[in-house]
Amino acid sequence: MHSMNMFKKTALALAISSPLLLAGCSDDDKDSSSVKNFNRVATFHVCEQINTQCNDDTETVAEIVAASTDGQTLIYTDSEQEQLGFVDISTIESPAAAGTFALNGEPTSVAIKGEYALAAVNTSTDYVTVSGELAVINIASKTLVRTIALGGQPDSIAVSPDSMYALVILENERDEDLGDGAPPQLPAGELVILNLSGEPADWTSQTLDITGIADLYAADPEPEYVDINSDNIAVVTLQENNHILLVDLETATVSADFSAGTVDLENIDNTEEDAAIISLSESLNDIPREPDGVSWIDTEYFATADEGDLDGGSRGFTIFNKQGEVVYSSGNDLDHMAVRFGHYPDARSGNKGNEPENIEVASFGGTPYLFVNSERANLVFVYDVSNPEQPVYKQTLPAGVGPEGGLAIPDRNLLVVASEKDDRGDKFRAALNIYQRSSADASYPTIESTNRVDETPIPWSALSGLAASPTDENMLYSIEDSFYGQSRIFGIDVSTTPAQLNQEVTIKDSNNIFAAISRSVLADDSVDADDATRVSVFDEADLALLINDDNSVNIDPEGIAVASDGGFWVASEGSGTQGDAGRPINSLNFIFKTDANGVIEEVITLPQSVNDIQVRFGFEGITEYNGSVYVAIQRAWGDEANPRIGAYNTTSEQWSFFFYPLDTAESQNGGWVGLSDITSIGDGKFLMLERDNQGGKDAAIKRIYEFDVSALSDGDTISKTLVRDLIAEGDLSAPGGATYEKMEGLAVTADNTVYVVNDNDGVDDSNGETQLINLGNDLLN
Repeated sequence: MHSMNMFKKTALALAISSPLLLAGCSDDDKDSSSVKNFNRVATFHVCEQINTQCNDDTETVAEIVAASTDGQTLIYTDSEQEQLGFVDISTIESPAAAGTFALNGEPTSVAIKGEYALAAVNTSTDYVTVSGELAVINIASKTLVRTIALGGQPDSIAVSPDSMYALVILENERDEDLGDGAPPQLPAGELVILNLSGEPADWTSQTLDITGIADLYAADPEPEYVDINSDNIAVVTLQENNHILLVDLETATVSADFSAGTVDLENIDNTEEDAAIISLSESLNDIPREPDGVSWIDTEYFATADEGDLDGGSRGFTIFNKQGEVVYSSGNDLDHMAVRFGHYPDARSGNKGNEPENIEVASFGGTPYLFVNSERANLVFVYDVSNPEQPVYKQTLPAGVGPEGGLAIPDRNLLVVASEKDDRGDKFRAALNIYQRSSADASYPTIESTNRVDETPIPWSALSGLAASPTDENMLYSIEDSFYGQSRIFGIDVSTTPAQLNQEVTIKDSNNIFAAISRSVLADDSVDADDATRVSVFDEADLALLINDDNSVNIDPEGIAVASDGGFWVASEGSGTQGDAGRPINSLNFIFKTDANGVIEEVITLPQSVNDIQVRFGFEGITEYNGSVYVAIQRAWGDEANPRIGAYNTTSEQWSFFFYPLDTAESQNGGWVGLSDITSIGDGKFLMLERDNQGGKDAAIKRIYEFDVSALSDGDTISKTLVRDLIAEGDLSAPGGATYEKMEGLAVTADNTVYVVNDNDGVDDSNGETQLINLGNDLLN
């Protein structure tokens, strides 16, 4: 708990269908059947406060977000820069930087009282010498009105619906690196209740001691989060204590307390592998909820986001009545939805899965909605809680990396979610995502998987290539890259919205075709891969790592094509660079021919003279035309000026090569440009997807080109013609988020519809978003 994360409210085996998918259909609200869904309409990147184009490496944060009473200005905490930020959202689709306000320390939360922003600021020097203050700031003038000293390290703040009270959590958080990191660690946390009557100069405060209450660590409450209902009863989570308090603000007393309890989880993934494998076959028992965020649904019920921090984390959310009885627990639903939508963070399987961080409740048009932020899956789950004991799932929204605070603005039909992670090098920036409720159909997800026969969703992510059925205009195929340890082919039905990923085929070396390929024999099989005798060769130890014990393969599929004689062609990218001892050759670039069931029938390698100049930027796309298989190599190898397009004649078993002239890098952040996918459109013509290695506002090149090889000879350089600039045409900005770095899949269906898809990197240093984009069927006319 580095700082408080607060949701502050204002007033090719066919799989079976899942009942959950039907629950995510259009919403039939009580107020109007024409108002259906929330959709992201804009994203404000915090770096825009520094430079409108974010051409700056400075790390920023958007953790907690609040809004002015008129809903026109957002106020967020930036703990990294020790300031509040202001954003003008008078024009929803074009949020604009409106300045910052420097604070005396790290802001952990912010709430609104009339014309004032109340910022809780941590000024502690360490975990023992704790201090903080409440900065009262005039929103319109951005001036400091008053500072109120707090007796410890603040973590969250809430203002009551009637604006008469505020409650500040003083967590006095534990040092996770001290001993085993467990409580008790003093000083103990406490609560500060403020009476907000009159002007800021008249406000008074009192401290409420909450030691001696929790069962686990009575001397160290570790209060975490707060929300206040219309009866001026605050609900407070004590996360590490797995405990919940109800506080009567009018009498400044704890009116009730109870344990948050435990849960049993089934059909989850509790194991982290490298490379990843998502397997929903494990269970956990008696897991403490350890709730973080909490929000009242009304005066009788409240909901918690059960993140976990010490020993627990139940991967879901819980609804309690005010007597402390559990009336609903989401079980494994959030993990399963993250899997279904390609957002499951397998690297967190051994911890807390999707990790629900925060929760918000607000009524839109008479319907109370509950929003759950998943910190690791980077999703917002939306439920109708008209009946708190039977919430109804409505939809799922994509967020930035690490969604923390959220804010509903019902008067403007808006939801805002703050995502705190920021790393320009990894192509994501801290952001405020803005969603609008309207009559438009839900725009996300664009792909969702159906269920396996065991009624768990087909796991998928990291789609790195795309192909179309030559006969069925509604069928696409894709593959997962080396992020996952058992390479698979997927079938995607695009006749519905969202598209249904309803087939999965594991690539297997059942007949030992791959196992028998040529490789170097080791004189000493005990030497490491970076040993001088191994760095430049593909050897038997390298091959062994690419074939699993069950004969499935652990390759790096980057391209896929439907084979004319049945089955598939799969391009697997090599690993390592010749002449670079720091990047030893661990794999060559391979073309695999499989049957329709994924069984390998043939393995094709490049000529040795080409392998001798291998660079780690290898095979990407693959396509078949007129008896030859064409592969796109991402970047130039050796001393060559341009990357190669290889053509392998399946009859003569001979290679020929053309050279592809890349666009020059245009990004404000530099970088490189390479090839992503290739597809034949007949008559010797091909489409090529070309991209730079930049994302967000740094992205400049995501383009589709056409070229013709019918008059070319081996060694010629192709001439290309622009078909579509995906950035200039607004294709990548239409979903309202950041521009994706890895546009990696391109396919043309039987009716000439062009599709592109991005690779979400397995939700690793990525928000996990997958956009399958239909570009229409008129690009080739």
